[in-house]
Amino acid sequence: MTNPRVEAIYIGPDTEQPMQLVERVKAVSGRGLEGDRYFAKEGTFSRKEGPGRDVTLIEAEAVEQASAIYEVDFHSSETRRNIVTRDVPLNHLLDKEFTVGGVRMRGVKLCEPCGHLERVTAKGVKQPLIHRGGLRADILSDGEISVGDRVTY
Repeated sequence: MTNPRVEAIYIGPDTEQPMQLVERVKAVSGRGLEGDRYFAKEGTFSRKEGPGRDVTLIEAEAVEQASAIYEVDFHSSETRRNIVTRDVPLNHLLDKEFTVGGVRMRGVKLCEPCGHLERVTAKGVKQPLIHRGGLRADILSDGEISVGDRVTY
């Protein structure tokens, strides 16, 4: 039996600085998560336009597997993703609508790891997250997301 839920929420108020763990966050359609660098259009990739720029999600299981199998020691906050889920098959949510707490989202693009991730964390984190690096999503409705919220799809 699964319990698809939000395990952690991170925002990064400043570019290339450590992500900050928060208990809840306000999600704004077309903007992102309040307090995050991309909400303020100050992130490293803020100049890129297009869908899938509001929020990023990653599976807790992917981070745990990368640490265990590939012996890469890093924490979910270091993935630079906003929402860490548990028991949610994120790759299956590509091109689909889903709900996090009371906030509707749409999976837009897989969030493959990049060289920038290795530069701000540690060498070797990119390889174990290929095709497990998470999901970029658009926020379709405003609302609050809290740790422990249910993810429905």
